[in-house]
Amino acid sequence: MDSKALTKLQSVFLAAIIVVATVFGGVGYILFSGQEQSENIKIGFIGDIDNFAGGGALKAVVLAAEQVNAEGGVLGRNFEVVAEDDDGESGLDLAFATNAMNRLLSVENVDFIICHTGVSALLYQDLVEPHNIILFSNFAGAGENGTRRVEEDYDKYKFFFASGGTNTTVSMQGTVQSILDCREYTGFNKIALIGGQTGGLWFPFLESSLNAYGFEVVYTSTIPNDAVDFSSYFANAEAAGAEIMYPIIMGPAGIPFVQEYHARQSPMVLWGFIVMASQSSFWEQTDGKCEYTSNVGFPVVAGYPLTNKTLPTKEAYAERWGLDIMSLGAAAYDTVRFILPDAIRRAGTIETEAVIEALESVDVETSLARHFVFSTTHGVLVPSGDFEYPEEDYFIVCMFQWQDGVQVPVFPKGIMEEEGVTYVFPPWPGPWN
Repeated sequence: MDSKALTKLQSVFLAAIIVVATVFGGVGYILFSGQEQSENIKIGFIGDIDNFAGGGALKAVVLAAEQVNAEGGVLGRNFEVVAEDDDGESGLDLAFATNAMNRLLSVENVDFIICHTGVSALLYQDLVEPHNIILFSNFAGAGENGTRRVEEDYDKYKFFFASGGTNTTVSMQGTVQSILDCREYTGFNKIALIGGQTGGLWFPFLESSLNAYGFEVVYTSTIPNDAVDFSSYFANAEAAGAEIMYPIIMGPAGIPFVQEYHARQSPMVLWGFIVMASQSSFWEQTDGKCEYTSNVGFPVVAGYPLTNKTLPTKEAYAERWGLDIMSLGAAAYDTVRFILPDAIRRAGTIETEAVIEALESVDVETSLARHFVFSTTHGVLVPSGDFEYPEEDYFIVCMFQWQDGVQVPVFPKGIMEEEGVTYVFPPWPGPWN
């Protein structure tokens, strides 16, 4: 095939190619197509690429860029992705992280940056600020601190946008609201809280809030992150008279936890936050023992068609990478696939001030929201203030219950009613009898 034919084929398919750019503890990637690289819009990605979550988010960004390019790019220009590994999930090394970000800023001369890190977002804000480049954070906790800076000094930090989920305060408020709905479904009022070290940080807020709503928190316990035997925890919660068990488990301990619940036919409903339980593979991993488990989840992870973009995103990621997309990966994908292209097109340029103005008025459908909108402090707009949490048209976190091998939405009620499903009790004896 001659060069002209090859160029024509590239223009038809706009096939993206990934090549290794740098190697030092991780991998740097460049995404490009048939155009000269100098004509591309360069998107920098920084995070712990070797980490499952960070690597998954990078894969999501690469997929999004490939799809944008396949549709002709933005303003006639393709996206090019350049990634730097900051080893952030292994602990903050200021020098290492600074060097990684400076390479994106001063060597790669990127036009936009996607930051996937919870420990160095504020450092990155300070490094990016003199360069007048828009920085997106798809890490919820880091975004909360960053948006506080936008609120306190807008002119200095207006380049920062947290596109990756709700902040901690809103998340905990949503958790309380979901438990209130669980009480409405069940009539139960006695609750046990159990979680790893990270989950345990939520306990004081949850206990205070739940007590204010008339709940009785009868048992709390922090568990080792690598725990595999939960029989004593369940026994103690049952002895305390708990009717609702709310677990906060981030790692693989979620599998034996759910298996223990099912095997002992614990007389409590399981309603909580088990990260692994949101993945479609959890049914096989637990041999179906996750039946009746209700868990925090995002529709794109659970496979619920919240928007017209939700299932296509999940399916495209699985086809491209052979993996399930995770929530933070979906946030990074949405930023590059929908949010940023919309803003650039409406701005008619990639000039920072114009794109900031466009981002502040963005209202697009994404895999995570029917209407993705930024708040005045550049965080994800979630229902609060004038409208009741949650409002299904905006960014929401759902609760899904495993029923017959499928995750069905049981919170918020508006989504449950749309789907025409109901909350189901386990078939074994319990206070629901």
